[in-house]
Amino acid sequence: MKLSKGANAAVPTSLLAVVISWRSGHTVDAHALLLAAAGTVRTDRDLVFFNAPRHMSQAVTLDQQPAPGTARLSVSLPRTESDVARIVVAGSVDDGTFGDITGLTLTIEAAHGPVAQFEITDPDAVSAMMLGEFYRREGQWRFRAIGQGWASGLSGLVTEFGITIDDGAPAPAAMPTSPARHRVSAASSTGTALAGPQQLDPAPSNQDGTRPAHADRRYHPPARPPALGATRGDHAGQHTAAGPRSARTAESADERPVRPRPGRPVDLQRQRHEVEPPIPAPPNPERANWHSDPENPSRMRWWDGAEWTGATVDRRPPSPRSCERCGNPLRRKLFGGVASCQSCEYEIEEFLTHWHTQARRALTTAGPRGPEWDAVWASLRYQRIDEGRGRAALRDVALTYVERLVAFAFADGEIEQSEFEAFEYAIEELALSGAQVEDLRRRMYRGHTLSRLRGGDLPVVRTPGLHLDPEEKVHLDLPAVHVRQLARGPKLTDGRVIASNKKLRFVGTDTGTELPWNRVVSVQVEQRSVVVAATSARGGATFDVDDPDYVAAALEGALRVAKRLVLTPGQRDTRSIPQEVKAEVWQRDGGKCVECGDGHYLEFDHIIPLSRGGATSATNLQILCRACNRAKGARI
Repeated sequence: MKLSKGANAAVPTSLLAVVISWRSGHTVDAHALLLAAAGTVRTDRDLVFFNAPRHMSQAVTLDQQPAPGTARLSVSLPRTESDVARIVVAGSVDDGTFGDITGLTLTIEAAHGPVAQFEITDPDAVSAMMLGEFYRREGQWRFRAIGQGWASGLSGLVTEFGITIDDGAPAPAAMPTSPARHRVSAASSTGTALAGPQQLDPAPSNQDGTRPAHADRRYHPPARPPALGATRGDHAGQHTAAGPRSARTAESADERPVRPRPGRPVDLQRQRHEVEPPIPAPPNPERANWHSDPENPSRMRWWDGAEWTGATVDRRPPSPRSCERCGNPLRRKLFGGVASCQSCEYEIEEFLTHWHTQARRALTTAGPRGPEWDAVWASLRYQRIDEGRGRAALRDVALTYVERLVAFAFADGEIEQSEFEAFEYAIEELALSGAQVEDLRRRMYRGHTLSRLRGGDLPVVRTPGLHLDPEEKVHLDLPAVHVRQLARGPKLTDGRVIASNKKLRFVGTDTGTELPWNRVVSVQVEQRSVVVAATSARGGATFDVDDPDYVAAALEGALRVAKRLVLTPGQRDTRSIPQEVKAEVWQRDGGKCVECGDGHYLEFDHIIPLSRGGATSATNLQILCRACNRAKGARI
């Protein structure tokens, strides 16, 4: 909403931004005065300006680094104290006058965008100006556009509202600009006071009709703000010469009561504060920990990950006869050595009891990363407890978490890169080691390798002596036994199985076969053999190999590449099990094998196999250990 001079509009009772903008090369300073119902400040601290950029109530804040060509005030109307009736928004210039400034505009912005705008098209040639004011009306806040200049500058403007200035001389009287004086004269000649933000009281005169030297015109707000869109004539009859308005104008500036004002007078000279260099951050600043105090190297100071805190401890030199944590002397053992500090051991054990519960909750919900996990270890470091003790206390929980990661990864038979990286990160973060962990790592590595092969990420191997077609690349070359079922029994032929991007070959003793990929239908593992199904009845092949899973994965990958069935990154096939289904089954079965109760080497099993039409749902899934799953096979 665009406002003209004297108009007003309702504003939301929220945090507002008052932005003063202009297009010339001048610099405009923004100011705010918080006024009581009497029209003056309560204390000199109610002035917000460049030397006092924040009000003590946090209701008004001056932005000290605004965008070029702007001055900005943040006004929080909900934080405004109840005895503040008005908030006056003013501006001043040090070099030149407002008459030299072009494009002067005041904009009030809320969270959803601008709510009011006041373009000052005819600013007076003054160095200070009252741009507008927020005021209360019937429990709501409104804003009035004023645009009134003060010829006596910023000092005259602020003293008009009761501010005491520390300039070594009496405060100058307020001198409104000539247009305002003419308007007052016109209103006085008709015996009617102005209704609107620019009402000015005429100064009292002496008995001979002359004006006293100290008297001057002063700004007063209207007794009742005019309604939105009201004209001057709508309120012309509210205050007449015989009404309460005339009684107030009989007072002179010297007759106003002087209120006691705590504190020192306001210094309007711009203060230049030298900014102290910030205390340097420690190494690895994103990690909360104890570091040498930059201000006192004889002690340690806590860095919370963002800034230095006030928590400090004395730095103690390492000594084999005193506790590193508290500094108390250690008790000697009977057969040599020293015992641990009993007081610290009791405190550490008590803390770890509660810390273990917190760490377990963080590990099972968000995993070993994120703000919650960092806060868990920061609390341990704050107590100056060795992280090794914390990891030892969490070992059982950590192993269960890693087992869960592996089971979730193998649920659909595909180990993605993100799952493999999450497993490796968890192993390193939880500092796990041992035979069980190494076995899980080998299993994850193999599963990841087979998934890459099935996805089409195939190696290129050299095959000397083999004639290849142009642009043909070999991906697999391994010893194999070709099995052919004859009427008199199976015929076994030793040789090599060779898979390229063009075809599948078997090269044996005095024999050889070729099978183009466009004739291959599927590749499956049956016991220790790889079965290749083709479009013709006699076109398939069965191979006995040492590692059927690897060979089947490589052949499936080559088949997908040849038929352009490679999955895009992040895409899963129909065996994919959603994460929420995995979590539901894991929670239901208690993270253990439903057959034998073992908690290691767990796998998700389809109760009704997929090959027999079983669904990938929580009711058709169960958790089995590797041995029980192999024993079950494809049976129901």
